[in-house]
Amino acid sequence: MSALAPLRLLREPSNASEGNQSNATVGAGGGWCQGLDIPNELFLALGLVSLVENLLVVAAILKNRNLHSPTYYFICCLAVSDMLVSISNLAEMLFMLLLEHGLLVMRPSIVRHMDSVIDTLICSSVVSSLSFLGVIAVDRYITIFYALRYHSIMTLQRAVATMASVWLASTVSSAVLITYYRSNTVLLCLIGFFLFMLVLMLVLYIHMFALARHHLHSISSQQKPPTAHRGGSLKAAVTLTILLGVFFICWGPFFFHLILIVTCPTNPFCTCFFSYFNLFLILIICNSVIDPLIYAFRSQELRRTLREVVTCSW
Repeated sequence: MSALAPLRLLREPSNASEGNQSNATVGAGGGWCQGLDIPNELFLALGLVSLVENLLVVAAILKNRNLHSPTYYFICCLAVSDMLVSISNLAEMLFMLLLEHGLLVMRPSIVRHMDSVIDTLICSSVVSSLSFLGVIAVDRYITIFYALRYHSIMTLQRAVATMASVWLASTVSSAVLITYYRSNTVLLCLIGFFLFMLVLMLVLYIHMFALARHHLHSISSQQKPPTAHRGGSLKAAVTLTILLGVFFICWGPFFFHLILIVTCPTNPFCTCFFSYFNLFLILIICNSVIDPLIYAFRSQELRRTLREVVTCSW
């Protein structure tokens, strides 16, 4: 069993037989369709790095009272989601290694139950990560376009309700996905959710960049120094765009994989693309590794607090 179990379940379409896939793969180009043999050690190493990084982000936000705001609470939830991906990945890898080496003996029914629990946890963290990226984008949009009304719009009660709703919806949808993972309807819902969030964030970012560009043009024409608010608007838009770009690069191949499962499960090109599934898993874990780095280097307050956490300056 490889890392990220629920995603592994989607490695091959259910309506394509093993023989058909094998023949199609040979006909599609032979060697380069054999995929990549990625060692488990790489999954473990990336999982550990992601776990440590996201733990530091959560600790920094909890430590610094200046970061106790809805914006950073959403960032903290995103870090928790990424951290759960790492924890679930490490737990599954350890679980399977113990079984393979005979150090842990369990009945097959219990193994399947444990696998389903880990599957649901990983899938829930994946869905919540995407959801919180969208929530963070909406929060930044409100900050920029409704700055004077932000604290009345995004109250602590609404932020808590939003976070609770995301976690609940992620858990329920993940349980459904794990139960009916071979259903094209479920896959289409997952693809549709990804596309919806992607379009939502793109629209918000384009609008934010349009505002930032208008501000910079006004500053240039009037020869006035940029204000802190205008500079902050541009920085926030750039940061969120980087997050979106990283997410698209890391998750795009996997969702394209799902689209191919639904649309062309037996096509030679598609079966060849399926053979690189492990690479898509590595990119997914890399997303959890990169996100904390963006927070640390783009937020001065968070960067300073992270430094204090690392040096144990409590």
